[in-house]
Parts: sequence; structure tokens; C-alpha cells
Amino acid sequence: MNPSSRFIDTNGIRMHYMEAGSGPLVVLLHGFPESWHSWRHQLPALAEAGFHAVAPDLRGYGRTDQPSAQEAYDIFQLTGDIVGLVNALGAESAVIFGHDWGAAIAAYLALFRPDLFRAVALLSVPYAPRGKVCPTQWEQQRYPGKIFYQAALRAPGTDAYLKSDIRMNLLKGLYALSGEAEGADRWSPVRDPSVHSAPAQVKMPSWLTEADLDFVEAEYRMAGFTGGLNYYRNMDRNWAMTPFLDGAKIIQPALFIAGDRDAVIDFLRPAWERLELNMPNLTKKVLLPGAGHWTQQEKPEEVNRLLIEFLQSLPKH
Repeated sequence: MNPSSRFIDTNGIRMHYMEAGSGPLVVLLHGFPESWHSWRHQLPALAEAGFHAVAPDLRGYGRTDQPSAQEAYDIFQLTGDIVGLVNALGAESAVIFGHDWGAAIAAYLALFRPDLFRAVALLSVPYAPRGKVCPTQWEQQRYPGKIFYQAALRAPGTDAYLKSDIRMNLLKGLYALSGEAEGADRWSPVRDPSVHSAPAQVKMPSWLTEADLDFVEAEYRMAGFTGGLNYYRNMDRNWAMTPFLDGAKIIQPALFIAGDRDAVIDFLRPAWERLELNMPNLTKKVLLPGAGHWTQQEKPEEVNRLLIEFLQSLPKH
């Protein structure tokens, strides 16, 4: 069942999305540096299982609009886009799946609109309630004297650097954060200021084809990286605007999936360990053997099975 390309107006922007199937609505949110394409294996599988699967290009990505103001990428705008998408599709409720940044947005959606989002699955980034200090302070406290990767992504020159060799920079990240990278090739969330961080070698992961890389490269040649980088540039702003979320728990039925070789899980280990406390209706949390950060691309069959089992376990709507 081949997905179809669609556009919709939501929250003041024109959003592109891919959809497949009919039935209860499932919205799939991608991460950075990705696009709807990261869900290419899930869209037909969910459709075949009897669901209406919708994977948008998030604000600033792909063929979705890219507002120029940095503040246009704060969490209220990002979540507002998805609420508007669900409402424009005419659904009374939806299940939300998110990977990487999409997982963070999915968690906020579950907190902000429990009336609309009846269940949530997070991939690769575990939910943790709002911290006691803003993200940049947390970085400095956790990694004194080091450069945390998010600080590098916030830097003003990063947009131009990533565009200087789009294909190679995408491939570096896709390989280094995958389960196939070994030793010095593996991504680290921090680096010493005096050391240039780059994998010792870059390979094409076995789960990625040249056609896949061609597609993603073309998307970033069209859209650039600024929209996605602005998500990181708003993290302190998001923290400052959400003191009401102090201690908030996600109460919907929930699923968490990650790879056991995901370096993100390594530095977010406390959030992983406290998931059952922070998501009291967590039905299952799974670490997939051999998978890195690109969970649903690296292990599509296993992820599809887990997602469909989760959906089928929910009350009928």
C-alpha cells in the first residue's frame, strides 16, 4: 500500500505529509536530521494493519513551510502544528508516535492535549519531566569543560557547515549513531574543545540504500538545516515557558522502544530508568539488540510488530 503525498493548512503554515490506509488515526513524528521518510517502513505496515497512518514533514523540514523567526520553532508552535493537523483530518482522537525530536514533541502533545492524543509511543528519546535547571545549565553541570552536541547544533555557523557537504554530513550522522558503528566510529554526545570530532571512518549502513540517501539529501538541499536546528535553539525558551509541567507525568497508555546500542540512551540513562514512574501506564519498554539511534529504520520489522501490537491493545475508538 503506497503512501500518498498531501498538503494541509495548520497553525498558519502549509504542512506536507504522507498518508496510507484508513481507520483509527496514527500520527508519526520524525527527528533530526530526518523527514517523513524515516517512517517509510511503518506507513504501509500500519495501513495494512487497519490504521490511518500519517507522517508529516515537521515545521522547517522537507516540503513543509519554514518560518524565518527562530521563535517560530518553540514547543507551542511545534505542538500546535500537529493539533491542527489532527483537527484538519477530522479525527476525534489520535495515537501519536515520535522518534528523536518527534518523541519530545509527542511527549508534549500527550501532556498538553490528553483529550486528543489517547496513547503515545516514544522511540529513542525517553520522557523525563521538566528539569530543575534549563537545558544549557544542565549541559554545563553534567559535562563541565566539554562541548555538548546540542551546544554545537545551536551555534550560528552550524547551518552553513552542514550545507557545505550535505550528503557526507548526513551519512556521518546516520552511520556514527547506528548500531553498526564500532569503537572510534561511534558517536559521542560530548567532545573536548581541543579535539575535532569526526568518526574514524564513514560507511553506508546496511539498512540504508543509496536511494534512501539520495532522497534525504535532496530534501535538505531544498529545505536546508536551519528549521531543524532552531528546535535546539528554542530548548531554553521551552523550559522557561513551561514551569507548569514541573513533575508532570504522561498518563496515557504508552510504549517505549530504543536500540541497545543507542548512544542517546547512554546519556539519558536516568530518564530510561525512571520511565515507569514518569509514564505510569507504560505497557512495555524495549531495547532492540544491535540497534542504534535510527530505531525504526534499523529494525523495521521488530518496530512494526511492537507498534501494531500496542495499537491493537488499545481500547477501540
